[in-house]
Amino acid sequence: MQSAFFSVPSPILFCRLLHALCVLGAFCVIPFVSSARAPENYEIQVYAYDTVEPGHTMVELHNNFTFEGSKTSQDGMYPTNHQLHETIEITHGFTDWFETGFYIFTSAHSGQGIDWVGDHIRPRVRIPPKWKWPVGLSLSNEIGYQRRQYSVDTWTWEMRPIIDKQIGRWYLSFNPTFDKSIHGLTESRGFVFSPNVKVSYDFTKKITGGFEYYGSVGPATNFDPVAQQQHSFFQPLT
Repeated sequence: MQSAFFSVPSPILFCRLLHALCVLGAFCVIPFVSSARAPENYEIQVYAYDTVEPGHTMVELHNNFTFEGSKTSQDGMYPTNHQLHETIEITHGFTDWFETGFYIFTSAHSGQGIDWVGDHIRPRVRIPPKWKWPVGLSLSNEIGYQRRQYSVDTWTWEMRPIIDKQIGRWYLSFNPTFDKSIHGLTESRGFVFSPNVKVSYDFTKKITGGFEYYGSVGPATNFDPVAQQQHSFFQPLT
C-alpha cells in the first residue's frame, strides 16, 4: 500500500506568489560573498539521513521565485528575473536503506509561459537504522538533463554524501556535495565542491529555528578565487 504527502497544497499562481512572500518573511537570506553568476536553484535543501519508508511514495512540490535576476539573455539562457520555478519531486522507498527520487523541473515567466526545464533521477542508499551507528550516513547520486535555455550544462551529476546527528534538541547535518557537468560549457571544470550545512534547535515540539549554509567554492582540486565563490546563509523558522 502506498501513501502520498504534499508539501504545497495549491497550484494557483497567486497562491504561489503569496507563499513566496511568506517564505521571504520567514527566511533571512544573508549573502556572504556574491558571485557574478547566481546559482539557478530549483530545489534548495540540506538533506537529512532519513529515507522514505519501504512501500511508501512521497510527493513534494518545491517552488521559488526570483525577485531579482538577469534581465537579458546570458550564455544563451533565458533571463532569470521574475522566473517562478516549480519542481515536482516523487520519491519511493524500496527498503529501509534504499529509495529513488524523480524530479520534474518547470519554469514560468511572463512572455515565456510555463515551460518544461528537465528531469533528474536520484537513487539514495543509507546505513540502516538497525545498525545503530552514532551518526546518520547516506549517499545520494542525482543525474539528469536540463534544457540549454535554462542551464549552460545540459547533463549533470551530483554526488552528495549526507552526515547528520540529533543531539538532544540540536540537529546537525553536513552535505559535502560534489557537482559534475557531464555535457556543457563547464564540463572541463571537473567536480565542483558545494558544501551545505544545517544547524537547528527545537525550541518547542512545534517550533524549530536555526540556519542553513549553501556554498560553491569551485573545482575540488583547485578552489576558485574568493570573489568568484558563492556563499549564502538562510535562517529558517518552522
